[in-house]
Amino acid sequence: MKLRPYLQVDDIPFSTTREELLQQRGAPLHAERNSVGLAALDYGDVVLRFQDSGRLEEVTRRAPVLYLGPVDVPFAGLAAFMRREDAQAFERAGFLVSPRYGLAFVPGEPDWVTALAAHCIDTWRAL
Repeated sequence: MKLRPYLQVDDIPFSTTREELLQQRGAPLHAERNSVGLAALDYGDVVLRFQDSGRLEEVTRRAPVLYLGPVDVPFAGLAAFMRREDAQAFERAGFLVSPRYGLAFVPGEPDWVTALAAHCIDTWRAL
């Protein structure tokens, strides 16, 4: 996963709307409303979650390695890296959340990483 925090995940900018995504990728394999009211579009390799307004909130995908500019971080070392590099990192509902890098993940689970839009951090803090 190539991450430009709060700006882009791989080839998906956070400015992408739901309509733009559907035009680019077509219908998802599965679509549902999740427990926090976001529309989740599952394409198998990536899950994108949108507000009803069409604003992109989260992008989740497998990340055996997270590419952060010049730094490559294997998932196995991601928790230690986040705790070392982000003094504001916090845990919520089993997730480690990094405000500096705009991501959330469960350290003890398989290598799924969720990139967050900037306005989502306060929602995670409030959980």
